Amino acid sequence: MTDRRTDRRTDSEVNDTAARRIACPQGAGRVLGIDWGEKRIGLAISDPSSTIAQPLGTLTRRAGKRFPMRQLRSYLDRLLPVEIVVGLPLESDGSEGPAARAAQETAGLIREKTGLPVTLVDERMTTARALSAVRDLGGRTRRRRGDIDQLAATVLLQQHLDSRRP
Repeated sequence: MTDRRTDRRTDSEVNDTAARRIACPQGAGRVLGIDWGEKRIGLAISDPSSTIAQPLGTLTRRAGKRFPMRQLRSYLDRLLPVEIVVGLPLESDGSEGPAARAAQETAGLIREKTGLPVTLVDERMTTARALSAVRDLGGRTRRRRGDIDQLAATVLLQQHLDSRRP
């Protein structure tokens, strides 16, 4: 049970999460993708065989507020992923700027609070690819930032899943 005042999991809940992870064969189980952003956080989820990514939702982060961990936990409790992939927004030259450091802090927080393995993945160009895909299909991108963030998370997660295949 989560203590709402501290938003922390009990030891038994962290152990339950670890037991779920151990029970899955290597490379099997759902993977959750997170396209980190200051205002919106796109989410994507893989199928149970960790082969195909699909959009899941968008978390909203109010200015000056901390990461919406309680909202993320509702997805985690329902979908039971075995791994989390967080986008690392590197600069165009590959260096780490303030956004990358904030994403690393968020990844550490998620790892600490959930007990799940968290992998950071270079997310340069995922939003641009998502916008391009929507435009190529004749869709509009205006006032659809939440949808675009979900698609960016899907692109990020699919790239990660594809990179693990032999």
